Amino acid sequence: MKKLNLLLLICSITFISYGQVPEATTANERINSFETRESLKESSLVRNVEFRNVGPVNMSGRIVDFAVNEKDPTQFYAAYASGGLFYTGNNGITYNSIFDNQIVLSIGDIAVDWENDIIWVGTGENNSSRSSYSGVGLFKSTDKGNSWEYMGLPESHHIGRIILHPKNPNILWVAALGHLYSENEERGLYKTTDGGNSWKKTLYIDKNTGIIDLIMDPANSDILYAASWERDRRAWNFNESGNGSGIYKSIDAGENWTKISGGESGFPDGEGIGRIGLTVFPGNTDILYAFLDNQFHRELKKETSDELSKDDLRLMSSEEFLSLEDNMIEEFLKENSFPEKYNLRSIKIMISEGKIKPASLAEYIEDENSLLFDTPIIGAELYRSDDGGKTWNKTHEGTLDGLIYTYGYYFGNVRVDPNNSDEVYLMGVPLLLSKDGGSEFKALSSQNMHADHQALWISPKRDGHLIDGNDGGINISYDKGETWYKSNVPAVGQFYSINYDKAEPYNVYGGLQDNGVWYGPSTDNPEDSWFLRGRDNYERIGGGDGMMVEVDWRDNSTIYSGSQFGFYYRYNTKTKDKVRIKPVHELGERPLRFNWETPIFLSRHNQDILYYGANRLYRSMNKGDDLEAISPDLTNGGMKGNVSYGTLTSVYESELKFGLLYTGSDDGAVYVSQNSGDSWTDISIGLPEKMWVSQIFASKHKESRVYVSLNGYRWDHFYPYIFVSEDYGNTWKQIGNNLPLEPLNVVKEDPINENIIYVGTDHGVYVSIDAGNDFMAFSKGLHDAPVHDLAIHPDKSDLILGTHGRSIYIADVSGVQKLPKIKNKTLVLFPPDIQRYSPNWGMQWSNYSEAIEPELIISCYTKSVDELSFTIYTESNEKLNTKTISSSRGLQSFSYDLSISEDLLKKVSKKNEKLKKLGPADNGKIYLTKGNYKIELRIGDEMVSEKLVIE
Repeated sequence: MKKLNLLLLICSITFISYGQVPEATTANERINSFETRESLKESSLVRNVEFRNVGPVNMSGRIVDFAVNEKDPTQFYAAYASGGLFYTGNNGITYNSIFDNQIVLSIGDIAVDWENDIIWVGTGENNSSRSSYSGVGLFKSTDKGNSWEYMGLPESHHIGRIILHPKNPNILWVAALGHLYSENEERGLYKTTDGGNSWKKTLYIDKNTGIIDLIMDPANSDILYAASWERDRRAWNFNESGNGSGIYKSIDAGENWTKISGGESGFPDGEGIGRIGLTVFPGNTDILYAFLDNQFHRELKKETSDELSKDDLRLMSSEEFLSLEDNMIEEFLKENSFPEKYNLRSIKIMISEGKIKPASLAEYIEDENSLLFDTPIIGAELYRSDDGGKTWNKTHEGTLDGLIYTYGYYFGNVRVDPNNSDEVYLMGVPLLLSKDGGSEFKALSSQNMHADHQALWISPKRDGHLIDGNDGGINISYDKGETWYKSNVPAVGQFYSINYDKAEPYNVYGGLQDNGVWYGPSTDNPEDSWFLRGRDNYERIGGGDGMMVEVDWRDNSTIYSGSQFGFYYRYNTKTKDKVRIKPVHELGERPLRFNWETPIFLSRHNQDILYYGANRLYRSMNKGDDLEAISPDLTNGGMKGNVSYGTLTSVYESELKFGLLYTGSDDGAVYVSQNSGDSWTDISIGLPEKMWVSQIFASKHKESRVYVSLNGYRWDHFYPYIFVSEDYGNTWKQIGNNLPLEPLNVVKEDPINENIIYVGTDHGVYVSIDAGNDFMAFSKGLHDAPVHDLAIHPDKSDLILGTHGRSIYIADVSGVQKLPKIKNKTLVLFPPDIQRYSPNWGMQWSNYSEAIEPELIISCYTKSVDELSFTIYTESNEKLNTKTISSSRGLQSFSYDLSISEDLLKKVSKKNEKLKKLGPADNGKIYLTKGNYKIELRIGDEMVSEKLVIE
């Protein structure tokens, strides 16, 4: 397609109508589907393929809540947005995960009855973010998290708060937000008087308004306050405020509620009222604070200035622009980094000829990030009541700028010191403390502390003791936030993407939610020994929300990555050079649209070639230095709203044919070009409409084969959609029909065996060994965290998972790659790795240390569950050790410590001079020495063997 034709197509934007939308998946379907997930684990041939976590731990994931034992604050529970629930009994030195492998892993709030050892977990994160996963209600444990019972409220989806009765463990109240991306009536305030066996909804506003916060008067359990929040999120638009938002009070233990905001109360009301956070002062429970995200627009006063602004240009006529002083225009162009071709002279000519308007200059420098920050809303406000909510007063003059910006939906928590009614904390960007009742604030920040704050516990007994939860993990202070200790121990990073290089050992790379881009060795073991080394193995190479990563394998040091909305760069890990990469539209054209996770792809045919997806596809032939559009708009045009939409989400070039390109968009468009972008064909026909294209993957084995995964998360539609085409997308076949109801984030074909397909979902990772007809679940070492991305290292046969909540996992899938050929065999033994002999085997360095134990991992496949006989022989067939192992069906492995049976050694050493010299080590065991041996496995009459070499 000629460039002229491209420009004509690019300049037009259409909007698809709202129309018929996918239905939200019911909670019952999701809960029943959990049984499918468990069944796929139980029957899986790969259930014993073990994954190891490789961190990182130094950069954590988003905390949503704490439950602290006030009698002993070294004991507390930490709830993560998508990483589950962890317990520490030693003030954060170590943590135990106690909410693994439940129906969902996402948490909105927790509450703990320390006297009766009862833990309540409300599932579904209460922040309404892009990756806030929905829950299925409440879970209860009466044995400190060893076991869990499901307690209902399935359609609540997102839990705002749980409040326990201080004396009766059977009474509690739950603030339910409801669905995030669809309307529903199962939201509001719920109460139980029988420990969760039954629930009564006592406060309901409407199908778009839920309850975000709930507090109890600590002096009177009959008095409760609730904050309602009207919100309506779509993929293209987020209305985060409305008339349904407000503050309610109950004086009869939550049976009846009265609205105490709006009207003459002093607390604002109306369509601009967003999220509200509440807190009560225990020393005088008439004192309340309310933290408001005020979405009403400010009254902007026109200020005279010698500087030209974007707002000036939007309202300016061409004649007014041309009469401006030249230096004003030149200064504006310089301040906003206009390219040299758009200088004073050229712009005046374009405006005078009517090719552009002054407003075009403002549009040219706008992007999704600037629009996110520049919307002129009032924003954060703090209100106080001294009469139990009858009247409210704003505590400060003006606005609290630079705290929650335009995304107050992501914050909204306020806490008051239990011993000082004038010390109040606001959580946003950053954490603020006021010591005068909210009139003036100061930031409590630290170099080892993340900027985005979500949860805060204040000790009622020790002044200055704080536990803070943020997007980067946990920080603890004992001096009221002057200094902080970082308590990041669990591997709970929230990865958007994952990739690898071809170094030895290879490194893994990934972009993290609000935590930049990191890379580290694939051999890493997340433990605290890095303190002794003086540095962690992982290094950060970018900030913001970390997004996709591409690696130039020719040097393993040239990295392409970046942050949200397409702010990418080329970075060299050795020289530390960084070059910004981002395409721009021509002046006068409509601005480009960039997805939150803008897709990039480095050509496997020539790694100087970089593809970059906005709403059209760009290509660079020189490592990103120059980017040229090679397509028209490859989306369905998006929809009007305040969220960037109608953007590309996936870009892929076939490894079998240069210029065979595929793209997918967030509004369901899939395109192919077979001639390097000269022409494009819409191949969306036959695919479900209006779905988010989460992955396009071109086969490495057959040129015409392509896979696509579609995600309905942003409709609360949780069906797993995978399709394959054998003819470049002209026709599609749905596969993976036995998968549970879990949105799909990624699909990849195995680089070695074309019949093997891997998919990552919002609850795990699955594999098919029959080209997608049936899938099996991986489970060993995993915790059902969302798998946002996966990669298969072609040289190592390693499957690498980037999870959104449990960091990075790696498993050796070389056995999986052989499954299609061996699945009908009774018994298969895989050749063991060569072992390096050490004279230190069995040695104890002191009386206080454990002996050094060697370990050989022996991998095999069995067709059925049976007793497995293992024997080790000398090269001349002399038996040295034997044991019986309980085997399970499928791939599995077991450990052998390279020891020799003393009784068998006595028998064979008489004839074997080499064995006669062997004696017990410090731990009493006798070990194999250098040489060749034979490993034999038996099931019934079936026997297999492999050679073992110890060098």
